[in-house]
Amino acid sequence: MRSVVKGSGFVVGEHLVPNARFEKIMDTSDQWIRERSGIEQRYFVADGTSTSDLGARASKIAMEQAGVGPQDIDYVVFATMTPDHFFPGSGSIMQSKLGLRNIPALDIRQQCSGFVYALQVSDALLKAKVAKTLLLVGAETHSPFMPFSDWPTILGLADNAPTEEQRALHTAVRDRAVLFGDAGAAIVLQRDEEETERGLIDFELHADGSNYNKLYVPSGMAHRPYVSPEIIKQLDHVPHMDGKFVFRMAVTKMPEVVRSLLGRHGLTVDQIDHFIFHQANLRINEAVQQSLGIKPDRIYNNIQKYGNTTAATIPIAYDECRRSGRIKRGDLLCFVGLGAGFHWGAALLRD
Repeated sequence: MRSVVKGSGFVVGEHLVPNARFEKIMDTSDQWIRERSGIEQRYFVADGTSTSDLGARASKIAMEQAGVGPQDIDYVVFATMTPDHFFPGSGSIMQSKLGLRNIPALDIRQQCSGFVYALQVSDALLKAKVAKTLLLVGAETHSPFMPFSDWPTILGLADNAPTEEQRALHTAVRDRAVLFGDAGAAIVLQRDEEETERGLIDFELHADGSNYNKLYVPSGMAHRPYVSPEIIKQLDHVPHMDGKFVFRMAVTKMPEVVRSLLGRHGLTVDQIDHFIFHQANLRINEAVQQSLGIKPDRIYNNIQKYGNTTAATIPIAYDECRRSGRIKRGDLLCFVGLGAGFHWGAALLRD
């Protein structure tokens, strides 16, 4: 028995935001952003669009490709670090928007490794025969994190000049603000009792919370109240990141977990047809590629177009590769990700 991908799809926020847009509101440049991250543009949602909206839009595309309707889905797994609300999770909200039956909806929060974790959870549910047809979603609206005072200018709807105070505030978060984008992606997984070759094969996942504060949002239930004027003033509602530490973690742990997972199956890097890494930073992915000795034609990056969309990055890249014909039936894929927590892991799939 295997869990097999039957359909995939993704959507992005309504507004294309090139790097040059940030030059209007903070001390940065297109060159500065490209050199440090590889990112050229990203998409932000329109006012009123939520994470569950992006998840629902992507799910409709994936369900159509899979040839299934709302009545066929019997479980939802929703990976996100940017839910519509503090609670409830976005899975049940999306379930209602899609017109699904009163099926279980499970939200998980493993940030940038959310999709890899969600794959393992989904595979386990299908193999346990809790579900037959499962909808897995990774979706994020990061833009609400950003403490920008002039969204019309960011979205290209106006061309206003910030005050000196506003420009200083925006510049204070530029190392994070320029990295993220808004998007949603989905795949439909089905349990196939007869399949022995195609589908999800194996996973290796890890977590280490000893350095959680190297990449986290300080505000939250560790404080009373969990949000206050002081928290906002200190920008503690915005992600805090030690970029150098995260880089070192990624270029160490991602190659380690790939070697370990492949080793369990007697596989070499050259036997993997396609590597799809989480798209956090192109420089990280280039370093991991070099460490593993992956040939250029066996790795796919699209962070240039979308920025870091956290739980959506891997399924977006996967869907693009499937639709373009880059991935062919029977190809062996390796998904790899690392993110806040810290969580990291890899998964093997024969498409």
